[in-house]
Amino acid sequence: MRRLLFLALLLLSSFPPVAVAQTALQQFSLTGTVLDPSRAPIVAARVTVVPVGSGASVSVATNPRGEFVVAVDGGDYTVTVFAQGFQELSARLSASQPGRQSHEFVLEVAGIREDVTVNAFPRYNVDAISTATKTLTPLRDVPQAATVISHELMQDQLMMSVADVVRYVPGITSHQGENNRDQIIVRGNSSSADFFIDGVRDDVPYYRDLYNLDRVEALKGPNAMIFGRGGGGGVVNRVTKAAGFSPIGEVALQAGAFGHKRVTGDVDRGLNDKVAVRLNGMFEDSGSFRSHVTLKREGISPTVTLAASRRTNIKLAYEYLKDTRVADRGIPSYQNRPADFDIDTFVGDSSQSHVHAQVHLGTAILEQRAGTVVIRNHTTFGDYDRGYQNFVPGVVSADKSTITISGYNNATKRQNLFNQTDVTFSAATGRVKHTFLAGAEFGQQKTDNFRNTGFFNNTATSFVVPYEAPEVSLPVTFRQSATDANNHLDAQVAAVYGQDQVSLSSHLQVLGGVRFDHFDLTYRNNRNGDLLKRADDLVSPRASVVVKPIAPLSIYGSYSMSYLPSSGDQFSSLTAITQQVKPEQFTNTELGLKWDVHPALSLTTALFRLNRTNTRSTDPTDATRIVQTGATRTNGFELGLNGRIVPRWSIAGGYAYGHAYVTSATTAAASGQEVAQVPHHTFSLWNNYQVQSKLGVGLGIVSRTGMFAAIDNSVVLPGYVRVDAAAFYTLKKARIQLNLENVFDKRYYVNADNNTNISPGSPRTLRLGLTTAF
Repeated sequence: MRRLLFLALLLLSSFPPVAVAQTALQQFSLTGTVLDPSRAPIVAARVTVVPVGSGASVSVATNPRGEFVVAVDGGDYTVTVFAQGFQELSARLSASQPGRQSHEFVLEVAGIREDVTVNAFPRYNVDAISTATKTLTPLRDVPQAATVISHELMQDQLMMSVADVVRYVPGITSHQGENNRDQIIVRGNSSSADFFIDGVRDDVPYYRDLYNLDRVEALKGPNAMIFGRGGGGGVVNRVTKAAGFSPIGEVALQAGAFGHKRVTGDVDRGLNDKVAVRLNGMFEDSGSFRSHVTLKREGISPTVTLAASRRTNIKLAYEYLKDTRVADRGIPSYQNRPADFDIDTFVGDSSQSHVHAQVHLGTAILEQRAGTVVIRNHTTFGDYDRGYQNFVPGVVSADKSTITISGYNNATKRQNLFNQTDVTFSAATGRVKHTFLAGAEFGQQKTDNFRNTGFFNNTATSFVVPYEAPEVSLPVTFRQSATDANNHLDAQVAAVYGQDQVSLSSHLQVLGGVRFDHFDLTYRNNRNGDLLKRADDLVSPRASVVVKPIAPLSIYGSYSMSYLPSSGDQFSSLTAITQQVKPEQFTNTELGLKWDVHPALSLTTALFRLNRTNTRSTDPTDATRIVQTGATRTNGFELGLNGRIVPRWSIAGGYAYGHAYVTSATTAAASGQEVAQVPHHTFSLWNNYQVQSKLGVGLGIVSRTGMFAAIDNSVVLPGYVRVDAAAFYTLKKARIQLNLENVFDKRYYVNADNNTNISPGSPRTLRLGLTTAF
């Protein structure tokens, strides 16, 4: 794989960059359109309108047709148009009032980069996204809390995982996920399945990498109108890098403490004015501050863009990812606190603990434009093979002399096939403007699960190890117990949805939409031949109002709803009892404010209440029955700040308050108990300051208050404050960076899976990064 990746990168880099014609068309009235020289529209181009003399500037992004509209008073203006990979263009225009002007701007492709702009100020804010509404919408007009982690922010912090990303997202914390998968807690709701890639479900529990991403979008609140079932607290969507016609060549190396070694590569070339190819690759071989814990992973992701005609675009992509590591369930608790081990202490047998995942993802996207109508078809096929074997720390004896350990292994194979077809078009009724969305999604998921229990000395399912020396070689045999899983599941979904974004005036917008899902699950128990079926018809509405007192400021109110079928987010909860129960329901009401303080800095706030109902509880009169009277509630406030305070000072982060608690007894807890791993207060802030043209420094603070490890509220993970720092030095075609995590070497515990599986946080850790462009 490493040789193949090297040869592919070398081959691509040998192609001379092609100066592909691209056109930008923008209409003023100020209205406009932006095209490349082949007259294809440029999406998300940034248009800034500045009055000549005095007055406030206005900045907007172009829509999928390359169009923008700016309402201004009469007078003279300087209009600047910028899009990534193109040369910036400025023009002097006069606007009459009343009246309407339309202008066409053609952006030339940026020339071959002989002087690489690695010393440019980082861009942490994003102007517009299409994921939240399936239409390109300025982020400040998206009527829900959304945080976007840009490629530049990921690069500045040397992020490598989903857990790294959500550290700077208000309202989201990372769950331990048994240290074999990505798992997050969003507004009090834990999930290993609410992950998407380019808007399509990627729900198998494994560790994702960031090497081929342009950005990560965290969309909070129920999102079923766009994404379908689940997503009760929110979703995390990864946006991959696509082949374009602007030449890119980059290699990044990392090395650091605990044997950390990582290399990534990114090459993008336009082969001619119709075909562009891009290749991203990654290899990592690293250790950990945890004793005997290592990981190896490799990935390769080629993409192709075909400009078939001025109205037709085709994108093809593939990713192969392989991840292997030691399974580490952390440490137990003692007397309601994490046990007082050294933080590197491994509990169990590291030589027999392992996690593996092998992922193949293939994607084809066809986009066709016909006037104001855009038709987009997106097909994704995923093949996943993942599994793990681990030893689970249990209860510490009262005299703190021993720890009880159990063990098991688990394997999952899944194939996902999803097809989404979206049709968007615009229309106007007088001064009222509509952006309509109509779509359908069809999907099929086939899953095989198999689990074995560890029998110590081939007889007992638990083993006692010394507290003072808990890492031991264990005499264990893995075989099926009477209840271990051996099953096959077929899940099918058919969905239709519609949405209308209405601009009633320059000061008022409304959005309404509804989705209907038919979710059909068939579960076969291979052990006894039992066949269980469950079908759900789910109706998920969404409604919001956006008030804009001035163009850079949006005040919104929203309502949304999602459902989670009784089989759970991994389909594993379907039994003869739960086969009869209704889906869980998530209802969110939210009030928020978004303000582009200036074109490079955005401030967001959100006040919300999220209710989760139809959760399961044991019938108090019959322990063999399940009733759905359980409920939880999360009340919260979130604040985010992203962008540049001044040209030299960039920031990203925010604050979140959350109170998630049981409002009606569930199977796990009584009314009033707090939901696990939801701290009342979290705060994160990353700063990048450019001291001079070649030298920059970074400072980050991550803080949270204490939280419970599990919903029984018996074990507390103490709060902490962690400080990170970085320094960046830019040469002509390279940047060297030094990142120091946990500067003051504070001891802390980052998360847990339950009361006896707690993960210590990393001690002081130094990493060196070198990024060079060609």
